[in-house]
Amino acid sequence: MLSLLVLSSLTLSSGTYALPSTLHPTPLPLPAALAQAPIASDYRVTALQPDFTGDLWVGSWAGLSRINPETGRILQRVRMPSRTLEALAQDRVGRIWVGTFDGLVRVDPRTNAITAQNFTLPSNRVLSLLIDSRGFLWAGTDRGLVMISPDRGLLMTTVQRLPGVSANALALDGNNNLWVGTLSGLVQINTASAFPVREVGNLPGGAVQSLTLGPEGNLWVGTASSLLVVDPVRSELVRSVTVMRGRNVQTVAFDRTGNVWAGTTSGLFKLKADSGELLGQVPSLPSGQILALSPNTGNKIWAGTSQGLGWVSLTTGIGTPHWGLVSPVVLEARQ
Repeated sequence: MLSLLVLSSLTLSSGTYALPSTLHPTPLPLPAALAQAPIASDYRVTALQPDFTGDLWVGSWAGLSRINPETGRILQRVRMPSRTLEALAQDRVGRIWVGTFDGLVRVDPRTNAITAQNFTLPSNRVLSLLIDSRGFLWAGTDRGLVMISPDRGLLMTTVQRLPGVSANALALDGNNNLWVGTLSGLVQINTASAFPVREVGNLPGGAVQSLTLGPEGNLWVGTASSLLVVDPVRSELVRSVTVMRGRNVQTVAFDRTGNVWAGTTSGLFKLKADSGELLGQVPSLPSGQILALSPNTGNKIWAGTSQGLGWVSLTTGIGTPHWGLVSPVVLEARQ
């Protein structure tokens, strides 16, 4: 749990606490080359993926970057065939798979070599990626779900008649069963036969936008109006987190202490997992629209927003833009 200092720097449900100027974090240095010209007009950061070396891959509509999460230093920029990046995953040998609106791309992090994979996907608009317990890659699109062998580079199977059609989010439960968040709820997929097994529908908010496994074994589900907890064993909705009702939840993650971080269209919130108590809202990120989270990475909570990359200090609880991967609009506003 955060200290009193951290809590005092968060925006609590009872109001906004003014921050002493001495608590404002020192921004990461902006390299001169990066300050000269923006690399794209859209800086939304849609996916974050830590790798085996401890670095963090940042997928955005401005391209793919690799950073040192301790210092924020940009280590690589990878020129992508498509800039509409939506999902990232790392396979067992360290390759980075990138889901874009133009299909799947594989990146070798040692050489930056890119392989454009010409799989026959249900749709080239890839929304979600996941490596399962056997090492297979699952790619969710807006028209269905496929399983791919990363080593052989072959499409192994396509899920037949996926309820809810669009595979918006993917997660494994404690028994390594695959769950898919769709337009109509949750679907469990038999990874051997690639057929749907069970469904959890009629969820508040309808379409599932985010999905993650909590430390107690439940699935945490984000919809357009709710943060929900689902028991994957019984396939039942356990509860709706009261303080998040009416909020559009786009991404959910857990920190090392077991607290929940919920990214919404109206800010980043920290909650207690057992009670759903609101611990605070993080100020000063590049945007209040949170699209991706990577907790416990470089002793920070990294957050992808609609205006670029930011991070949350675990000692002050304050958000800070990453000055090399953020919209010029944010830079101008902070000057």
